[in-house]
Amino acid sequence: MNISKFVAPEIIFGKNSIKQAGDACLRLGAKKVLIISDDGVVNAGWLEKVMDICKESHLPFATFIDVTIDPTDHEVIYGCQKFIENECDAIIGVGGGSVLDVAKAIAIIATNGGEIKDYEGIDKIRKPLPPMVMIMTTAGSGSEVSQFSIIVDSKRKKKMTIISKTLVPDIAIVDPYTLVTKDSDLTAATGMDVLTHAIEAYVSIAATPLTDVQAKNAITLVANYLRPSVASKTNEEAKEAMAMASLQAGLAFSNAILGAAHAISHAIGGRFPLPHGEVNAILLPYVMDFNFIAAPKRFSEISEYMGIDTRGFTQREAGNAAIEFVKELSHDIGIPKRFREVGITNDMVDILSQTALSDACMITNPRDMTIHQVKEIIEQVL
Repeated sequence: MNISKFVAPEIIFGKNSIKQAGDACLRLGAKKVLIISDDGVVNAGWLEKVMDICKESHLPFATFIDVTIDPTDHEVIYGCQKFIENECDAIIGVGGGSVLDVAKAIAIIATNGGEIKDYEGIDKIRKPLPPMVMIMTTAGSGSEVSQFSIIVDSKRKKKMTIISKTLVPDIAIVDPYTLVTKDSDLTAATGMDVLTHAIEAYVSIAATPLTDVQAKNAITLVANYLRPSVASKTNEEAKEAMAMASLQAGLAFSNAILGAAHAISHAIGGRFPLPHGEVNAILLPYVMDFNFIAAPKRFSEISEYMGIDTRGFTQREAGNAAIEFVKELSHDIGIPKRFREVGITNDMVDILSQTALSDACMITNPRDMTIHQVKEIIEQVL
């Protein structure tokens, strides 16, 4: 039997679980926390909610809300200055993947020093981080449970992938009720990010039985509930299902890592302010088709988890059915089909391909890729 490990935070899941944020920090020994968020979360009222909860718990706090959709190294520097100036000793992240990734990056610099680019890659963090409580407000990134942080290097115009078990938060709070304030476009993009996480984790060369059960459950939940979640803000059953899907996909990819769709998506996201999940959704069918020969049984199984009747199908036919399912789902929820629709042109293919090939997520892609093959995939969706 091969040895494998599975890392995860303490998880608090359920409606109104956000109310436990203050007590969660106190249990970790926090004396003063930096609450990290963004304008969208502020406008939705969730930052004020967390601030009130901290007040009720008699927990002092400072705030940092200058986080953008594709956060850069500059935001990490400013946030770390806030952490130090206010003499904070713990962190609460409240938001989607961008916010939670910045919160983790701030924690790295606060205790390890240097620049965030020093930690790009795998296991570069040497010192323990401050206690971290992460509160998810989008069903998408899985950052509240993952050992990932994705930050844009503003000089290289590249998304840096930072991976370390040290980045796994101490406590993850997943409150499905926070999803009712998301608009349909954000729900669609983040939901497709969940599906990409789950599929790439399931076919990853680092997949294990522990990650498989999380990934396949997430695939099934997205297949059944993403459409109704996009259709209605008030569908509580769909919101709870998508919150669980995001959580389980996050646990899966945090431990099995990801693949070529995310590697290419990171390259694109470093240069274009596009929704990460939307870029993943455009890429996913083409990466699945490329990767099929490396894991035909796995792709056949994915179609079954999606609810497709594959009786009498060959593995190739079942794999094709899964690919078509992804395309139909994207179409139904309004995801663009081509990169040209979001502003990417032929003259950018070379640099995007070179950047993608060096991304850490390529290491666990099930099929080896050359730069020519990366270019072919990008060109397919232009």
